[in-house]
Amino acid sequence: MQSTNWWWIGALGLGLVVGWLGSQTIRIAPLHGEEASTKAPVGYLVHDVYFTLKDKSPEAKAAFVQACQKYLAGHKDAVWFAAGLRGQEFQRAVNDQEFDVALQIVFKDKAAHDAYQDHPRHAQFIEENKDKWTKVRVYDWYIQASDHGVIPMPLK
Repeated sequence: MQSTNWWWIGALGLGLVVGWLGSQTIRIAPLHGEEASTKAPVGYLVHDVYFTLKDKSPEAKAAFVQACQKYLAGHKDAVWFAAGLRGQEFQRAVNDQEFDVALQIVFKDKAAHDAYQDHPRHAQFIEENKDKWTKVRVYDWYIQASDHGVIPMPLK
């Protein structure tokens, strides 16, 4: 009987800890009034860019990835940078086959993204490479969940 009591006490303690941790997570967007629908969420902003190149040669693709690395990596308040080639082996109906090079940069927040957009290295990348692509698609989005659970974001 006494070991059963300890099990319940342990379960109650675990429940209290889990409840407390859950209360520490800050919502990404405010939930009050009309402000919630017009105000951008606070938190990591993902900048995904997909380039369709004119020259489809392996050398041209590799040079383009190197240009991404040279001009677009290492920006202030970027927490992740990646650039690479589309996986040619992925041929499912849902796989987008229209791009050659993908770029992903995760910024600390929208302000960091906006500073990157205005940075001279970003402008130089565009100027030196705009004649190399036929199409560019940009997707900007806020991280709200990951395989690590809810991402706590500081309120500004």
